[in-house]
Amino acid sequence: MSETVELVPYSDDWPRAFDTIAPIIAACFDPPPLLLDHIGSSAVPGLPAKPILDIIVLVADMGEVALALAALERAGFEFRPDVSSAHRKFLRKLDPAGQRTHHLHIHDNADEVHRHVMFRDCLRNDAKVSAAYLAHKEDLATRFREDRGAYSRGKSDFIDQVIRAAGGPERVPWAQ
Repeated sequence: MSETVELVPYSDDWPRAFDTIAPIIAACFDPPPLLLDHIGSSAVPGLPAKPILDIIVLVADMGEVALALAALERAGFEFRPDVSSAHRKFLRKLDPAGQRTHHLHIHDNADEVHRHVMFRDCLRNDAKVSAAYLAHKEDLATRFREDRGAYSRGKSDFIDQVIRAAGGPERVPWAQ
């Protein structure tokens, strides 16, 4: 996956954008999701990030997601089966210029969702962890400026260390 990686200063528009899109996403699910939350660096006040909202959804049963996928696509999200699996679905939303604006991660594994929320909360609540993560991301963004996949993979060990230190669950491999 080759796309330019660019970190931008934190924007107060990001939480407002989440507040706008969250009810649209929630309305696509029947039954409603168990959790719908803003995660990732754009959910951490003051932390520079790629200007993309990461949104996580927890469902009780992935079998319920088929109808939601159709509704989400009507709402402007693009389902990506190539980076999805039986227990996680990934969608993205693009602006008119073709730039990513949203990543939507749908899971049926509560532990995996908890990991994402836990990591966000660790960044929000611990300035040292947040600063170390920013330095790590800046290094990766410099080394992998033209390779978004390598940039994303490069964050995994750091995230895993933070989650382990906080007593959280282990990562579920992508293929599961």
